[in-house]
Amino acid sequence: MAQAAEIAEIGEQRGQLVSNEVNNAVHAAFNALAQTVLVNNSRTLEDLLREMLQPILNVWLDENLPGMVERLIRVEIEQISPRRRVVSPTQPAH
Repeated sequence: MAQAAEIAEIGEQRGQLVSNEVNNAVHAAFNALAQTVLVNNSRTLEDLLREMLQPILNVWLDENLPGMVERLIRVEIEQISPRRRVVSPTQPAH
């Protein structure tokens, strides 16, 4: 009978990435962390996350922003610049 209950629970969890036990453990750990941070420190969890993510974001921007800006500027220039008709060497000019 216990095996049938486990199978039913697995069927319910198919849409979930993790089991209910793991999900509950993660929630409990984050709640404990949040309480510890708020009680022992004047900084909030948001402050800690900002501090941890800043270097990661800086590296990502350094690697990706120049290419994105160049691509977007090229598209804008192509949209506003007059279209030049390219004449092929084999076609006579009009």
